[in-house]
Amino acid sequence: MDAPAPGRWQTATVVAIVQETRTAKSFRLALAHPGAHLAGQHYVLRLTAPDGYTASRSYSVASAPDDSGSIEITVERLEDGEVSSYLHDVVVPGDEIEVRGPIGGWFVWRGDAPALLVAGGSGIVPLMAMLRLARRSGRSDLVRLVVSVRRPDELYYAGELPGPETSVVYTRESPPLSSRPAGRLREADLEGAILAGATAYVCGSSGFADHVTGLLERLGVPSGQIRVERFGPSG
Repeated sequence: MDAPAPGRWQTATVVAIVQETRTAKSFRLALAHPGAHLAGQHYVLRLTAPDGYTASRSYSVASAPDDSGSIEITVERLEDGEVSSYLHDVVVPGDEIEVRGPIGGWFVWRGDAPALLVAGGSGIVPLMAMLRLARRSGRSDLVRLVVSVRRPDELYYAGELPGPETSVVYTRESPPLSSRPAGRLREADLEGAILAGATAYVCGSSGFADHVTGLLERLGVPSGQIRVERFGPSG
């Protein structure tokens, strides 16, 4: 059966859950009606209570486009978050939830052009889909990923990230033997990662996005080649 239109709801089954950090988990969802997504797109998840009350939130896809019929999302648990708390505290493999998507057509990378990926904290999620696509297709030469995170124990995908195309900047606490002291992202952290003709994809909080945009413009990246997704809490 063909996948439903992105605006239609469908059922997804939770097939795996991975603890990424103390407050973040990745969920692998098998779609009832699989459809292709692009790296950078997101899905809306909807939960429905027995009394009919519904709550929905948008979550970026962390997995690269493939033909597995499933997607991966990574969710940070927020103390007052209806959906994130339920996903973390209640959902187990085998459970079903409703999803709608994929959604978005501007903040996407199709794997065929140079890209600079700059992530702040949980903003790494859609950029991870781009990195995974590059690695899977043998085009890691096209991407550079710079991740800004407060502390080592808050880094998503820590076991998978390391590689010649990635670097991590710690703003509050650096790991032992780190050659860079903890501190805010600087021009020097980005200038060596800018590939000729690259489009920059920036994802993080509003303050982070504004800061990085300013750095990139000072480094000569045209504003028309900077794409920003402001990544706020999604409870």
